[in-house]
Amino acid sequence: MAEADPRKLIESAIIIILRAGVAISVTIIAVGLVMTFIHHHDYFSSRPALGSLIDPRESYTASVSSVIEGARQGRGQSIVMIGILVLIATPVVRVATSIALFAAERDGVYVAITSVVLLLLILSFVIGAAG
Repeated sequence: MAEADPRKLIESAIIIILRAGVAISVTIIAVGLVMTFIHHHDYFSSRPALGSLIDPRESYTASVSSVIEGARQGRGQSIVMIGILVLIATPVVRVATSIALFAAERDGVYVAITSVVLLLLILSFVIGAAG
């Protein structure tokens, strides 16, 4: 029985992570949209009400903790934001998984390169959160 090519296994794992992340994200976003419009029928008929939905001054998207609290309260907008956060996190998970898979292959060059990419991603999130 022939051994599976390690590169093919890595590619398969990455494809699964990316597809699953997008599918989960889209599902969460769809649920959030449905909940938003079920709880707020006026968004269909009132332009000012719909404008309040995307008002940047609302606090339900100000931080991750406010998004989580809003989702606990059943706010559709917060649930949509969780879906967006899952979509943003998907490539980060992909990079972290790549590090583990390259390490399992004992491919030091790719572990180093991918680790730098992960550190840059994390640094960009930290800098973005700071201001």
